[in-house]
Amino acid sequence: MPKNTQNTQKPTKKELFIEALTNNLGHITKACEAANIHRRTYYSWIDKDESFKEDCNNVEAGLVDLAENELLEKIKDRKSPHQITAIIFFLKTKGKSRGYDEKFQFEIKKPFDRIELEGL
Repeated sequence: MPKNTQNTQKPTKKELFIEALTNNLGHITKACEAANIHRRTYYSWIDKDESFKEDCNNVEAGLVDLAENELLEKIKDRKSPHQITAIIFFLKTKGKSRGYDEKFQFEIKKPFDRIELEGL
């Protein structure tokens, strides 16, 4: 969404909302309160204004980038008490192709009516 380039114009409600969304780390309710709009207005803008929707998505993408950077900093910080947690989380999300996954897959080879549950 193009920003007002003239210093004499007040920011639009949508611009105020985007700023509030950024300042409130993507929290929609808090951003609506800060911009003095109702949540229904926000969802109406999302549905009707692709540029506004893109701006909101950009705020969210920026927050994901911020979180990823913080996670990587925790991984690099050998003195952090949270380093191992950060490493495990990273591997579970980014290392799935290398086997760092907690999902278990079972292949059922007998018909359901012949499966005996005792002994499992």
